Amino acid sequence: MKFLDQAKVYIRSGDGGAGSVSFRREKFIEFGGPDGGDGGRGGDVWIEAVEGLNTLIDYRYQQHFRAKTGVHGMGRNRTGAKGADVVLKVPVGTQAYEEDNETLICDLTEVGQRFRLAAGGNGGFGNQHFKTSTNQAPRRANPGLPGEERAIWLRLKLIADAGLVGLPNAGKSTFLAAVTAAKPKIADYPFTTLYPGLGVARVDAREFVIADIPGLIEGAHEGVGIGDRFLGHVERTRVLLHLVSAQEENPGKAYKTVRGELEAYGNGLAEKPEIVALSQADTLDAEARKKKLASLKRAAGTTPFLLSAVSGEGVEAVLRALIDEVQAAREEETPNVPDERWVR
Repeated sequence: MKFLDQAKVYIRSGDGGAGSVSFRREKFIEFGGPDGGDGGRGGDVWIEAVEGLNTLIDYRYQQHFRAKTGVHGMGRNRTGAKGADVVLKVPVGTQAYEEDNETLICDLTEVGQRFRLAAGGNGGFGNQHFKTSTNQAPRRANPGLPGEERAIWLRLKLIADAGLVGLPNAGKSTFLAAVTAAKPKIADYPFTTLYPGLGVARVDAREFVIADIPGLIEGAHEGVGIGDRFLGHVERTRVLLHLVSAQEENPGKAYKTVRGELEAYGNGLAEKPEIVALSQADTLDAEARKKKLASLKRAAGTTPFLLSAVSGEGVEAVLRALIDEVQAAREEETPNVPDERWVR
């Protein structure tokens, strides 16, 4: 299945049904009168977050969605049925934006969340509503109100606990494959990862979700390379794992390059807790390790981890550091408040 994290769709809610012009005519009934029913309301357009989806690829092949028109009113005071709704089913983490792709409409972060994107038009009144003492046989009814029509953007931001960032070929996909069941593409050339990937890691009977995104290069915020469009997938993470390849001639410079792109992107990424690791450590001898660790430590201002996803060196230590940060963030987000059902 292909990965698609942005799509433009066109929606239209249903028109309201027209009211009816009808008069009561029954045998042995002396007095008749208007009995035209109201039109039914037009269908709404909803967006709903559901389980089992992790891409917006369905909206590449269908972009137009239209709810049904309400049924027209009928005689004998029968109101028309409501038009059928349309529900856009999307992955958890999807945001809906106005046509300008900047104004946020809604953000669906939990399974089952729904939002009405376009309300159906009201049904028109039948002629029974227009009966008065001086107009006892009205011969008019209202048409239904038109539905709403608009274009919206759907943008998916993956929901994960930890995010992997770094230059291309920093070992992010190798680390993801080593600690989760994910099977990302791994090769010895830049930009092997073209789409974000997710995996569930477990350590000390605790688990958390890791998101891997394509590598960043200098000028990514200006569109260089793949650009920074995939950074949105780590906006929701609680901690970042910044991997710097041991094969870099100057690890400190490589670290600062990525940090500069995170700061240029904004949206709070640069302020997130960060764990720094020198990856692919199995390619270095003891002297080279010491030299490159010192370079990375000066740039990052913290002692980096030494990591090799191939040999397993340092993997558990990094996972424990990540889960500790994730756990601390979870506790801050959900304070220990007693359940109101048990408070008397």
